Formats: sequence, C-alpha cells, structure tokens
Amino acid sequence: MAITLTEKAELRLRSFLLGSAPDSQKPTKGIRVSAKDGGCNGYEYGMEITSSPKPDDIVIEQGQVLIYVDAKSASLLEGMVIDFVEGVMESGFKFTNPNATNTCSCGKSFSAGDCTPKGTPCQ
Repeated sequence: MAITLTEKAELRLRSFLLGSAPDSQKPTKGIRVSAKDGGCNGYEYGMEITSSPKPDDIVIEQGQVLIYVDAKSASLLEGMVIDFVEGVMESGFKFTNPNATNTCSCGKSFSAGDCTPKGTPCQ
C-alpha cells in the first residue's frame, strides 16, 4: 500500500496533528484517509485526524505523519498522491489518484471504472 504526501502536504498535516491533541495521544496521532460512496462521481475522498486506528486499518508512515487507510478503501487509493495547494482562488488538499477514471471539478469526488456506485448531482 502506497500513499504519498508531498512536502507541502506533510508540513500542513504535521501542524494540524501537533495542535490537535494532548501529548499523551501524539505517538498514534495521524490522519485517516478513505474513499466513501458519495459525491457527484460515485466516490468521495475522506480525510480526518485520529488518534485511534481501527483494527483493520493499514498503517503507512510518510515522513513524520502516520496515515491510516481503511482496508475497504485501499484498492481505490493505492498509489495516490496528496498535495496541499495555496492560491488566490482555492486552497486545500489536492488528491491525484491513478485509479480514478473520472474526477469532478471540485477535486473531491471520483469514479473508478466499473466498480463505482451511482453518483449524486453536484450542488
């Protein structure tokens, strides 16, 4: 399992992680990345800060950030690159996923070939 954080994404995530938990939780503090049914293309990316990995999570250490990937999302996210972009018109995390066959203009929703559930219209 491989998910890559760019240098900017790792730096941004490390600052979120350092400021979000008591010192006792920092050794297991990380981000959980997932692909959930939803969005206008069928799947949408999920990313949250967590200090309690689930039993079936795949754990990846990328630089100084722990990444937890739920086993159901692993095949959809294999090889993905997470970047952080800052600009006048938009700022935030950007996902580049080699498994995505189509993406929404929002960048948070994707389809993956024949296994994609039906999408919901963008609002």
